[in-house]
Amino acid sequence: MSETVPVVTIDGPGGTGKGTVAARVAGHLGWHLLDSGAIYRVLAHAAVQAGVDSDDVEGLLEIAARMHLRFTTDGAEASAVELDGADVTKAIRSEACGDLASRVAAHPAVREALLQRQRDFRQSPGLVADGRDMGTVVFADASVKIFLTASVEERARRRYKQLMRQGVGANLSDLLEEITARDRRDASRSVAPLAPAADAVELDTTELSVDEVTEAVMSQVCRRLNIDGPGGSTR
Repeated sequence: MSETVPVVTIDGPGGTGKGTVAARVAGHLGWHLLDSGAIYRVLAHAAVQAGVDSDDVEGLLEIAARMHLRFTTDGAEASAVELDGADVTKAIRSEACGDLASRVAAHPAVREALLQRQRDFRQSPGLVADGRDMGTVVFADASVKIFLTASVEERARRRYKQLMRQGVGANLSDLLEEITARDRRDASRSVAPLAPAADAVELDTTELSVDEVTEAVMSQVCRRLNIDGPGGSTR
C-alpha cells in the first residue's frame, strides 16, 4: 500500500530554498522527489503554448489530463523537469510562468484534478515532496513535515541573484512586489491556502545557507524516522 511509504514534506513560499533542499534530501536518502510547484508551472507553460487562458478552467483540465511529467535530480540541486519527454526546466522557471502558475493553482477544480497525480509519486522506498500544501492537503499523513520561511526581502534578493546567474534581466523592486503579491494570493485562496501544517517544524532560512538548511532538515528526518541518513536505512 502506498500509504505505508514514508513521506517528507517541505512546504513554504517561493525563495525559501525548499526546491533545492528537497532535491538534496531526496538524493541523500535515495528517495523519490516531487516538485509540486513545477506541476502547476508546467500546466501554466502548456496552457500558454496551447493558447489557453489562465481563467479557462475547462481548457486547463484538458491539458492537465494528458500531460506526462518526470522529475530527475542528482541530489545536489533543484530537479530537472520533463514534459512529454522534453526538458522544460528552464522554460517554467521564469517569473512570468511562476505568476501564471499561482493563478492557475487558485482554481479548486484544477487542484482537485492534480491531487491524485501528485499522490501517485508516493512510491517505495520513500518520497520527498516540496510545495505549498504538501503537508496540509496532499500528504496530510506525512511522517515528517517541514515549513520553510524567509523574509520577503531576502527571497527577492535570492531570486534576483538566480536570474542574474542565468543571464536573465530583472529588477529587484519589481521582484519584491511580485513575490509579495504571489504570497498574498497563495495565502488567501479558498482551497489549500499557503500555511504550515499544525504538526510541521518551521525553519526560518533568512540567515542560513543551503547547506545549513539541508543539515537541519536531514536532522529532523533522521531523528523522526529513526534512520541513518544517506540510503534511508532503518537503525
